[in-house]
Amino acid sequence: MDFNEVKTFIESNKDSNEELKTYLQGFNKITVDGVQKFLNEDKDAKSWFDSEKDKHGSKSLETWKTNNLQKEIDAEIKKRFPEADPKDIKMKELELKLEQMQKETFKKELTNSAIKTATEKQLPVSIIDFLLGADLESTNKNIETFEAIFNDHIQKQVEARIAGNSYVPPNGGGSNNNSELQALQAEYATAMSSGNMPLAIAIKNKIFALQNKK
Repeated sequence: MDFNEVKTFIESNKDSNEELKTYLQGFNKITVDGVQKFLNEDKDAKSWFDSEKDKHGSKSLETWKTNNLQKEIDAEIKKRFPEADPKDIKMKELELKLEQMQKETFKKELTNSAIKTATEKQLPVSIIDFLLGADLESTNKNIETFEAIFNDHIQKQVEARIAGNSYVPPNGGGSNNNSELQALQAEYATAMSSGNMPLAIAIKNKIFALQNKK
């Protein structure tokens, strides 16, 4: 009996012949030890097995990441940073907007009050932003401090202008006041023409004081 005849016999009787089935099972018996021995002895088989193992291991890891990693991350984020209720977030936004509006309104009112005070004191309003404080009281103190420094500066400037004038008033007589008055009027005209209003105002006050002495 050749190989083909044996093959035909086996195919025809493998399910019905118990003796043949028992015989064939002896060839098909596979154990873990047998597979391990085969892999250890056959380098090509071991290389293929390791490759498949790495492939399936990577695929399993990716599958785990897809199904579980994001859940783990989300859980940790929620634990560290509990999510606020959307209504609470919206309310917080409204509170911040309202607070900002109140600050802007307060600053506008404070600025208007400071401008009014500075105007009454004949101080330049261009520097009001630098004089604004945290409230009305601190702002008024800043204005008062600036007023003292500003007036002192103007006074010294007026005195320097007068001292630099070539005219030297004579001793005694009403003509002294007239000459000084003329000098002040000339200084006043110069201050007005140059647009130096604070200086012009200071000189004008001196003119009024001198005229009242007559």
